[in-house]
Amino acid sequence: MLQQRTRLFGSIAGLCTAGALLAGCGGGDSAEHAQHQPAPQAPAQGQSAAGKQTSGTFENFSPAAKAITYKPDQVPVGGQINVSSSNADGKSKVTVEVKGLQPNRAYGAHVHVKPCGPTGEDAGSHYQEKADPVKPSVDPAFANPQNEVWLDFHTDAQGNGTAAAEGSWALATRDDAQSVVIHETHTHSEPGKAGSAGSRLACIAADF
Repeated sequence: MLQQRTRLFGSIAGLCTAGALLAGCGGGDSAEHAQHQPAPQAPAQGQSAAGKQTSGTFENFSPAAKAITYKPDQVPVGGQINVSSSNADGKSKVTVEVKGLQPNRAYGAHVHVKPCGPTGEDAGSHYQEKADPVKPSVDPAFANPQNEVWLDFHTDAQGNGTAAAEGSWALATRDDAQSVVIHETHTHSEPGKAGSAGSRLACIAADF
């Protein structure tokens, strides 16, 4: 009988050594147990800790295209764009990063109210926090970088560039901020031309 009890005790001890997490083996709150806790999960794709982001590679228009070039000689097919946004404490921040565009040149860029389409005009007008009753909006009282989201940038020798804008925009709670359009020049600010930046070269659908 003593030998049977000894063998039984030895079997239980072996189970505890092989699986310290088994109930009743003691040390359930030990460091070894803590090391086996599940690791924190990463943010879901498309959602970063800072907000939202959308990436795309420019291609000619197709219904499935996320990033579209209308002027491949100025925004080449294969160029890349990333749009990220965050919203906190009543402020919104939007950042645009591009790669593989024309080197050493200025581009304009703005948030627009509609999705991209077969032509640059399909994206509609600029997002405005307070809408100008007159369209097209070229009044500096409405077409300005505080009321609109201006993201002008200048590329380097490799065709890469970045721009960021921050303001009191309700991008996350409205449904009229749906794309970013790249234009051929930096944005004008003078009366009669305010907000204009030449032809619409490319567009990416974006989630703010």
